[in-house]
Amino acid sequence: MDKKKIIAIAIGAGCFVLAAGFLFLLIRTNSSGWSRGNWKKKTNNAGDGRDVEEFLEIYGSLALRRYTYSDLKKITNSFKDSLGQGGYGGVFKGMLQDGRLVAVKVLNESKGNGEDFINEVSSIGRTYHVNIVSLLGVCSEGSKRALIYEFMPNGSLEKFIYTDKPGQSHPLGWEKLYQIAIGVARGLEYLHRGCNTRILHFDIKPHNILLDQDFCPKISDFGLAKLCPTQNSTVSMLGTRGTFGFIAPEVYCRNIGGVSHKSDVYSYGMMVLEMVGGRKNIDPLVENTSEVYFPHWIYKRLTTYRHLDEHRYLGLQGTVTKVEEETARKMILVGLWCIQTNPTDRPSMSRVVEMLEGSLDGLPMPPQPFLSSS
Repeated sequence: MDKKKIIAIAIGAGCFVLAAGFLFLLIRTNSSGWSRGNWKKKTNNAGDGRDVEEFLEIYGSLALRRYTYSDLKKITNSFKDSLGQGGYGGVFKGMLQDGRLVAVKVLNESKGNGEDFINEVSSIGRTYHVNIVSLLGVCSEGSKRALIYEFMPNGSLEKFIYTDKPGQSHPLGWEKLYQIAIGVARGLEYLHRGCNTRILHFDIKPHNILLDQDFCPKISDFGLAKLCPTQNSTVSMLGTRGTFGFIAPEVYCRNIGGVSHKSDVYSYGMMVLEMVGGRKNIDPLVENTSEVYFPHWIYKRLTTYRHLDEHRYLGLQGTVTKVEEETARKMILVGLWCIQTNPTDRPSMSRVVEMLEGSLDGLPMPPQPFLSSS
């Protein structure tokens, strides 16, 4: 066989493989739909209004109230009072006909919002817990989509935990911070164990924890959430979900371990450490380079001074009494256990609640998280 024939055969075989692969992907895409009860949108129609409407028809058994875009304009007084803006769109304060205050989250008219909308409704729409924000209604009218939530008068936790000056006391006080940490832990425990289908949030951070009039915390923003059958320990996921500084290492480096509910545990631990430190965990602007990564710095302080009773050695702001010092130490230990690099070394959220509500003496010192050394 001459050289030209060999090349022609090779090219023909290559084309056949490519065509077969394309046909397989096409068939798989068209047949995927909302497979395995996961309400997963068709990948070849991202953001298509027909997919959203089909989803809402199937999901209508939950009796979420549907609002028109005209209704939203009346509720929000033509979107007059903005509560905040983000990459997803904007949130506006409104009032229902019965006098209840609400927060109306209006999604940007972009390609990805069909998936974000479906993620939020399919996850938060089936939750009923004191530490999960309540979804009261939805709007889907053409490309205009919005979610109507109960109003949280104290806004997000983010407003209350970061202090401008070293040594400055937390605005909320240590007891309130501690109660907020427990409340968020209970909310996550419910998402992971209390629902018929496990819900993984994938974006736990101070900005997504809302506070009601009594500063009771409620987990919000389920745009990145993923539903997972409770019998499955890990989930398959394309791409990275979450916010820099809170993303579990296995989410972007799969060699570390499988992505699971333990990824939320990691994000929770990073959030608790920011609550304790009153600053971002990663702060390149601090004067001392050893303090750039707060978990590394606080771990060193904790191991160096763990046999001393004086609260000043821990170097935390606002810890004046022995009770406040013990509360801070408990939150630090729990946070450090939650951010262990290997997912199997992290506690479940049920165990986190037990650790927070138990005695400080019963909490062992965690190993230093491997990634903190960098």
